[in-house]
Amino acid sequence: MRGCERLLSGVRPVTVRERLAELTAVAGPELMPDYYGDGLVTELEERVAGLLGTPAAVHFPTGTMAQQVALRYGAEVTGRRAVALHPLGHQEVHERRAYADLTGLRSVHPTTAPRNPTAAEITALDEPVGTVVFELPLRDAGFVLPAWADLVSAAEAARAVGARVHLDGARLWESAPYLGRDLAEIAGLADSTYVSFYKTLGGLSGAAVAGTEAFAAYARAWRHRHGGQLFQQWPAVLSALDGLDRELPRIPDYVRHARTVAAALAKLPGAIVVPQPPHTNQFRLWLPHPAGRLNEAVLTFAEQERVWFAGGWQHTELPGHAMAEISVLAPALDWSADDVIETGLRLLDRMHC
Repeated sequence: MRGCERLLSGVRPVTVRERLAELTAVAGPELMPDYYGDGLVTELEERVAGLLGTPAAVHFPTGTMAQQVALRYGAEVTGRRAVALHPLGHQEVHERRAYADLTGLRSVHPTTAPRNPTAAEITALDEPVGTVVFELPLRDAGFVLPAWADLVSAAEAARAVGARVHLDGARLWESAPYLGRDLAEIAGLADSTYVSFYKTLGGLSGAAVAGTEAFAAYARAWRHRHGGQLFQQWPAVLSALDGLDRELPRIPDYVRHARTVAAALAKLPGAIVVPQPPHTNQFRLWLPHPAGRLNEAVLTFAEQERVWFAGGWQHTELPGHAMAEISVLAPALDWSADDVIETGLRLLDRMHC
C-alpha cells in the first residue's frame, strides 16, 4: 500500500521519520511540551469545546477510557446503573464491554435493527436507564446515520424517561454533512459527546469528551483514576490539532466524493454497497468472492500496478460474499467514477485467472 501511486480507500502509511517531520513542520520553534495536561492539551480541549459549542472538553488518551467515564457519570447523577446501547455499538463490539466489566454497569438494547434507536423504542424501554447512547454513525451497521428530525425526537424521548444523552461521536466530524447541521448543533442535543482524533482526522491517537463544567471536572478526576493523566502527550495532541486544521475542512469533500465512489462500485458485477448512497465518507462493499482470494488479488494488483483498491476483506454471513469497509479520504479525490469502475473490473478479472 505504501508503494502505490494511487489509493482508492484509506491513506498511504508513513514511516516514523516521515511522521516526525510532519509534526516538526507544524510545531513552532518555541513550542514547549505539555506537563500533566497543560499547554498543548489545554489548547486542544478549548478547541474542541469551541467546535462542539460546550462549556468544556477533556482530553483522553483513548476513547475506550473516555466513554467509560461518560457512562459512569450518567449512572452516578441519575442513580441508574443501566445504559441503553445498541448491540452493534462500539462499547459492546470493540471495547470489550469495559463499561460493564470495569464500571459495573449493564446494558439494555432498545433495538436490534441496524440503526440507532427511535423515540418510540426509547419510550418503550421497560426499565429506567441512566444514559442513552447514540453512535454517530453506527459503524457496524454500515456507518449509518438517522435523519436529523429522528435524532432530535429520540434525544427528547431519552430526556423524557429521565436519561442523559451521550453521543458516541468517534466519527462525528464526518456526520455533519448528512445531518445538515454544524457540530455545535449536533452536540447540543447531548449531555456529553465523545470525539476521536485518530480516525478521519489522522491524529496519532487520543479522544475527548465534551459537556458541562461539572461533567468535565468529574471526567478529569476519573481520567486520573483510570491512569489517563499522562506526563506528556504532545505528539498525539499536536497531531490532533494538525488534523483539525488540515483534515476537518476537507471532510465535506470526502463525504461528497464517497457518493461518487459508491455509485461506481455498485456497478461492479455482484457488488452490494451499504448504505447507498453513503451517509459519511465510509461505507461497506460486498463482492461475491472469498475474502482470502480478494485480499490476495488486491495485494498482487498493488505490487504489479502500484494501485491500491481496498483491503481488509472479511468473511460474512452472506453466502459466497466478502465485505470490506471503504474509506474515501484525500487520495481518492482524484478518482473519477470511470476510474473506479475500470480499476474494479481489472481487479475482478484477476479472480478468474
